[in-house]
Amino acid sequence: MARRVVLSDSELAAGTLSPRAEEFLVWLGAERGRSKNTLAAYRRDLTAYEDWLRERGSTVLTVAADELIVFVNQRKASGLAASTVARQQAAVRMLHRYLATEEIRPDDPTAALDGVKVPSGIPKPLTEAQVTSLLDAVTGYDPVARRDRALLELLYATGARISEAVGLSLGDLDLDTGLVRLFGKGSKERIVPFGSAAARALGEWLAPSGRGALEPLRWKSRDAAEAFFVNQRGGRLTRQGAWLVLTKYGRLAGIETHLSPHVLRHSCATHLLDHGADLRIVQELLGHASISTTQVYTKVSQERLWEVYRTAHPRAVADG
Repeated sequence: MARRVVLSDSELAAGTLSPRAEEFLVWLGAERGRSKNTLAAYRRDLTAYEDWLRERGSTVLTVAADELIVFVNQRKASGLAASTVARQQAAVRMLHRYLATEEIRPDDPTAALDGVKVPSGIPKPLTEAQVTSLLDAVTGYDPVARRDRALLELLYATGARISEAVGLSLGDLDLDTGLVRLFGKGSKERIVPFGSAAARALGEWLAPSGRGALEPLRWKSRDAAEAFFVNQRGGRLTRQGAWLVLTKYGRLAGIETHLSPHVLRHSCATHLLDHGADLRIVQELLGHASISTTQVYTKVSQERLWEVYRTAHPRAVADG
């Protein structure tokens, strides 16, 4: 009978997570309820971390605090964005905290590690004119055009996250009441209204010549059959697919600024505040757990207010 060869952590191939890290990810999903996307991000960050340790002949069980300082400093010096380094450091911290709590390792070498300061960037929303151009770029009434128009109108009308939009099922939306049920982070449910423009686009998509025309003879799965937004292959529209929809029409509309699904979320929040919406209401609509997250958008509105004032007021800028 052949003996099973058990490799030590330092002998594992590059790109392979140690059993301890794998156990940690299982724990994150089962005990902490982290989403698949979050777990995938942690896996990437921890794989890079353990590859770095192997190159130094170290492991998560033997790494010392001073080595972790070197790891973080090298990440900073590599040109990575501060937010990326902070995210990677957070993954490493959580792993070592888990190892210490479960007594897999007697200490936590990240305990004295300084955090990475991330600049509080202000999101750059589209102007209302740019949003109009983006939505008007969807022309025609074939099934794909109807779907794309409905998706973009819904994202702007509700400020939904892209994952919330593509995760919609047919029963989550009511055209008669103009309400949609969204499931945010941690599967938290909220009910959000949408206006007449979005309702019209959504109704056209749900017509037999819209979604009905993309229905396959046989659905790939029950989930696909219940999906609100579907692709041309009979499956649920993915986040990547929705991203391609947005970038396609952004190019057609001539929008040169960075465009992502989250920009429409920023734009929805900013335009609501520009037109007098209460901050607490916007917090509820966006599904923010903390009001401080929503307050970022007040800074955007103030910046835009100052831009208009400096341009329009005759004495806003003193003569040199």
